[in-house]
Amino acid sequence: MQRIILFPVNFVIDFFEGIGRYTLLMISMFRSIGSWSSFFSRTIDQMVTIGIKSIPIVMLTSFFSGMVTSVQSAYQITSSFIPPETIGSIVGESILLELAPVISALVLTGRVGATITAEIGTMRVTEQIDALESLSFDPISFLILPRVISGIIMFPILIIIADYCGITGGWISVIFDPDINVTSFQFFDGFKQWFKVWDAWFGLIKALFFGFAITSIACYHGYYTEGGAAGVGKSTTISVVSSCVAVVFLDYLLSSILL
Repeated sequence: MQRIILFPVNFVIDFFEGIGRYTLLMISMFRSIGSWSSFFSRTIDQMVTIGIKSIPIVMLTSFFSGMVTSVQSAYQITSSFIPPETIGSIVGESILLELAPVISALVLTGRVGATITAEIGTMRVTEQIDALESLSFDPISFLILPRVISGIIMFPILIIIADYCGITGGWISVIFDPDINVTSFQFFDGFKQWFKVWDAWFGLIKALFFGFAITSIACYHGYYTEGGAAGVGKSTTISVVSSCVAVVFLDYLLSSILL
C-alpha cells in the first residue's frame, strides 16, 4: 500500500524536477546565444542533418496524408448533396492547418529527436562533454545551441515542403481514382475558395514551436543521460515520448489561442 502511495508522489516530484532542470538549461542556452557566431559551421552542419536529410520522409508522409484525406473526403461526399469542389477545400485546410505540421513533427521526433538524444547522450556517458568543459568549451553553446537554432530555422521550411506534397498527393488521388468524380479544375477551385493566407502562416507558427520543442527536449534528455549504454537507450525513448506529448499539447494550445 505504501509503494502505491509513493509512486505518484515520486512521479510528481521527478516531473517538476525535470521541468526545473529543463528551464535552467534553456536559460543557460539563451544566455550563450551571443557566442552563436563562433559555432556557425556547426549550425550549418545541423541544418543539413535536421533539415535537408529529413526532406524525403517529410515528403513521403505528407504525400500519402494528402491522398488519404482526399479519398476519405470523397467517401463522405458521394452520399450527400455537398458539391465535389469541397474535396479540394477539405484537403487544403486539413493539410495546411493540421496534417502537414503535426504529422511531420511526430515523424521528426523519431528522425531528429532520437538522433540528437543518442548523440549527446553518448557524449555524456563517454565523458566527452566533461572533456569539452576541461578545454574551456561551453558544452551548451557548442552542442545544444546549434541544434536548437537549426530546428527553429529548418522546421518551417520542412512544413512548407510538406504543404506542397500533401496538396499534391490529394490532387493526384482525385485524378487517378476512378471512384472520385472530381476534375483538377474542381479540386483547385474548391481549394482557392476556402484558402486563407492565415492558415498557411498558422502552420508555420506551429512549425517554429515544434522545432524548438523537439530539439530542446532531445538535447535536455541527452545532456542529462546517465547509466552507460542502457541509459542512452532509456533517454532516447523518453525523449521521443516527451516530444510527442509536447507536440500534441502545443498543437492544442496554439489552436486554442490563435484560431
